[in-house]
Amino acid sequence: MKRFIGRKKELQILKDQQQKEGSSLVVIKGRRRIGKSRLAYEFSSCFDKTLSFSGLPPRPNGSAKKEREEFELQLYRYRVPILRTGDWGDLFWSLAEHCKTGSVLLVLDEISWMGSKDPDFLGKLKIIWDQHFSQNPNLMLILSGSHSTWIEKNIISSTGFVGRISRIIDLKELPLADSSKFWNSQKKIAPYEMFKVLGITGGIPRYLEEIQPKISAEENIRRLCFQPDGLLFNEFDQIFSDLFTKRNAIYKQIVTKLVHGPKSLMEISKALKRQKSGDLSQYVDDLCQTGFLTRDFTWNLKNGQESKLSRFRLSDNYVRFYLKYIEPNKRKIKNQEIVDVPVNWLSIMGLQFENLVVNNRLKIHEILNIPSREIMAANPFFQSKTTRHAGCQIDFLIQTQFQVLYACEVKFSVSELSLKVVQEMKNKLNQLYLPKGFSIRPVLIHVNGVSQSVIEQNYFAEIIDFSDLLT
Repeated sequence: MKRFIGRKKELQILKDQQQKEGSSLVVIKGRRRIGKSRLAYEFSSCFDKTLSFSGLPPRPNGSAKKEREEFELQLYRYRVPILRTGDWGDLFWSLAEHCKTGSVLLVLDEISWMGSKDPDFLGKLKIIWDQHFSQNPNLMLILSGSHSTWIEKNIISSTGFVGRISRIIDLKELPLADSSKFWNSQKKIAPYEMFKVLGITGGIPRYLEEIQPKISAEENIRRLCFQPDGLLFNEFDQIFSDLFTKRNAIYKQIVTKLVHGPKSLMEISKALKRQKSGDLSQYVDDLCQTGFLTRDFTWNLKNGQESKLSRFRLSDNYVRFYLKYIEPNKRKIKNQEIVDVPVNWLSIMGLQFENLVVNNRLKIHEILNIPSREIMAANPFFQSKTTRHAGCQIDFLIQTQFQVLYACEVKFSVSELSLKVVQEMKNKLNQLYLPKGFSIRPVLIHVNGVSQSVIEQNYFAEIIDFSDLLT
């Protein structure tokens, strides 16, 4: 098994929970491949006994009966005596009898697969928790899954589980500082080479595990994406069909419309020629819940209050790269007509870089020495055009309680940035409506260096190199 990297905070949360008196019910959710199962496995060393169960992935002939049969089979492998009645209540009771005493970790992984086909599944799980599992003060039950919308609706927000859930852990991408550790001891690898891979994988642990540090970024990308047996070649179809089953086509249409940049719900509905109310709104929310999209709200600079205006951003770097470069060439890749990374593949790296920066905002706050208690808002910011002022967009804006704004220009370039970036930032901030009494400090975040002329201008309050985010 690959070495475990990162997740110190999440592991500590679980360990702290274990130390409290009484049993615990914990929910872990997050995107596919984000490391939910691996986190539970690493934590399992804290228990005398661990029993982990997983549901069957969705498939055309899947059924509630087959899910129960698979659970029964997994119980048998743990040598748990079972009642063969075909009833979830009896299966859970058999498991509870096996876990009445001692230090026990129970994991129900991909719980939406396990229970979504049976309307009685969660009710019987709730009963067995109340009457049996919770009676062992040294037992922890982890409910884990990728279909965060289902988990939110049926477990977290369900009246049946109100007051029973001890902790909810929403796993996000690994920070860049942890992601860089997948290059092991290869200390001489340039940050830019790491960026080229991270621009595609993001901080998704399962993808990062496939990196071979001894070969180039381009060769890693070619091996993962442009070979029929590469992990990322068929990954998109698999994760979308597993999560969204028969409706995966509409979800794919939505993310495709966001490949070239963020859009409002109205803009998405126009692009798809669908009404924005009803199903479309729910589909977009599902994509946010499952970690593929992020909804970025702008805000009122005068008071820091969040606006009703928002845009949806394709925040998953792999999905954008797949839709842009892998899917259009799938037939040619299968036929070995394309075996190398496309010549123009760096053209989307500006958007990929912005995602990496926004997903690592805490590191930006740290570098700028802004305490979290002082921050009123921090997000991509946009100002709509009105009769009084022009439209404006800031890649990442931080507003403090002391009326100070840090306007971050996140700039990707294959070569060092010229003086042109200063003028571009000046033009952008000239369009920003700045309330009276506010200060603004421009910040530049780059990948491949800046020219001496940019430094000599002394325009930017801070210039942050991508390498600073890796430490």
